[in-house]
Amino acid sequence: MTLPGPVTFFAGENGSGKSTLLEALAVVAQLPTVGATEAVRDDSLAAARKLGRALTAVWRGRTHRGFFLRAEDFFGFVQRLQRERAELEARLEEVDREYVGRSELARRLARGPAAASLGAMEASYGKDLDANSHGESFLRLFRSRFVPNGLYLLDEPEAALSPQSQLGLVAMMSEMVEQGGQFIIATHSPLLMAVPGATIYSFDDSPLREVAYDELDGVLLFRDVLAAPERYMRRIWEVGG
Repeated sequence: MTLPGPVTFFAGENGSGKSTLLEALAVVAQLPTVGATEAVRDDSLAAARKLGRALTAVWRGRTHRGFFLRAEDFFGFVQRLQRERAELEARLEEVDREYVGRSELARRLARGPAAASLGAMEASYGKDLDANSHGESFLRLFRSRFVPNGLYLLDEPEAALSPQSQLGLVAMMSEMVEQGGQFIIATHSPLLMAVPGATIYSFDDSPLREVAYDELDGVLLFRDVLAAPERYMRRIWEVGG
């Protein structure tokens, strides 16, 4: 399986295996995980780690920049940030108590590491990432974590994004690709998969095969529905009733 360009999509029905392969690639690549815990320790990724041990990766250029994100894990990541923030704030309060009566310079020096970490967190994510809507938090995360020459493995990022926000993500991806970034994305979104020049693998066939955008079942279905939504939905509604 080759990943010849900067953007590759894994497409297919639920249960087709696209997310499992993406998870295994995240284990092989040893990327940081946006979630409650890292992929190498996440109990839910035990099967992906087993698959990862069976894979052989050949790199044109190895990077440890970037991250792995499953949309379902984003809430856990926010909780992780909240825990880290609380620990840093508790450390600052502890320093303030310990340095009562001592010089201001000594107190500032003692507060330095925790204050710097807290400042960096707020600069990246704001004071309260959870205060934004789910979609806004997603985009803010992407803006703060996208760096040049990074590898980004994203599992169904459209889950939290409106159509307009999905296009915003595409714009950010374009900027990162110009700076050497690479994306591998498991998705159902016809909007995301319309990225020009992207490689698309279908997981609905065995073995996996590269397909054109216009051949995707999901794309054809969306076009049929949008061409005549009332007629299409009425037919399904009557069958369901």
